[in-house]
Amino acid sequence: MQCDTRIAFLTLGCKLNFAESSFILHQLGAGFKAVSFKSEADIYVVHSCVVTAAAEKKCRSYIRQAHRRNPDAKVVVIGCMSELRTQELASMPEVNMVIGNADKHSLKQYLSNNKKKAPILKRSDINTYNHFEFAYSFEDRTRMFVKVQDGCDYYCSYCAVPYARGRSRSDTLAETVANIKKAISINRPKEIVLTGVNIGDFGRNHQKSFLELIRELENLDVDRIRLSSIEPDLLADETIHFASQSNRIMPHFHIPLQSGSDRVLERMNRRYVTDLFSKKVQLIKSLIPHACIAVDVIAGFPGETENDFETTCNLLQNLPLSYLHVFPYSDRPGTRAYLYTDKINPIIKQNRTAQLLSISDTKHQQFLTDNTGRTESVLFESTNRQGRIEGFTKNYIRVYAPFDARLVNQIIEVKLEMKLREGFLTNSLATNH
Repeated sequence: MQCDTRIAFLTLGCKLNFAESSFILHQLGAGFKAVSFKSEADIYVVHSCVVTAAAEKKCRSYIRQAHRRNPDAKVVVIGCMSELRTQELASMPEVNMVIGNADKHSLKQYLSNNKKKAPILKRSDINTYNHFEFAYSFEDRTRMFVKVQDGCDYYCSYCAVPYARGRSRSDTLAETVANIKKAISINRPKEIVLTGVNIGDFGRNHQKSFLELIRELENLDVDRIRLSSIEPDLLADETIHFASQSNRIMPHFHIPLQSGSDRVLERMNRRYVTDLFSKKVQLIKSLIPHACIAVDVIAGFPGETENDFETTCNLLQNLPLSYLHVFPYSDRPGTRAYLYTDKINPIIKQNRTAQLLSISDTKHQQFLTDNTGRTESVLFESTNRQGRIEGFTKNYIRVYAPFDARLVNQIIEVKLEMKLREGFLTNSLATNH
């Protein structure tokens, strides 16, 4: 009796990568057995990321770890680093296959045709690739990540993702809704998270809009729909109004700001000014007072002056934000900003990152304080962490309770009681939602 081939996935980067990894693994089907990346496998797949230099460094490290774990295993690298650093990866003696974004969904075919360990490089022209591959995550019945869009046409001066993912594209509205319905019928999740490179650009290639999509999804047989990151200029006021009245869309918005200085935003090639961003935040809070608003900010972008940074800090402090995702600027070869000569001293960049993280902590603690004592619906997950179960409110506050297996994958009314740094600890569990 032939044993299944042991295959291990390691996914770096965004939730979009996560959804695709899960879907590709599921597509492999019979003959393959998924195992932990930390265990011995016959095939190791690293789904790579190029957003930062640190992500690329991690990718190379995991490749070497896999080879040390089993020197006879095949090591396959897929994703964005495969697209942009093909030859660099192929030159690593541990790597057997390098497969770009346009071809990674054909992984089973490449594995089947590669009986020997002969190296394979498969990288199609992502710039002319216009096919959309639907994907969703399989592992967790609590929360399912669903890919509704891919690629990006924005070409921000610091970002390598458009060069790795290609042009913005999505499926038709009808096909997208049909695919999501089918995925829900298979996985039966309580919550779905809409993911993509630039989800607000959904439907543009079919003369449709993101607002039309979420209107269609409002009638899905699912309790919660959560939105991933959406650009300020693509977050239409109508979308915010719809979300405020929706029974499905969660009051949780992730909006990239990147800089609070209009001068820096222009150098970043962003498509909005701070006034537009501020108005979006104020509109959300006026319609959904307890909404969570998370913001991306880059520290130390080339040419960012002390005045620019101070302007950014003042804007962030004066807006009703919930927390920040802070990224120190990372040089990305091939981008316009890579050629800028006015780079920020690493120590200054480190200090600015620390200041922004401090603002984030203050904002988050205020957000938790504002929610103390409220009753919220919490979707509990399966992990038992030192005798506690955890879950998230609609507005994305982490909640802990004494572990009870009956709570797993259930939506429970909870009073937000004891404030912790990362969320709430509660013993007040009501009946199922």
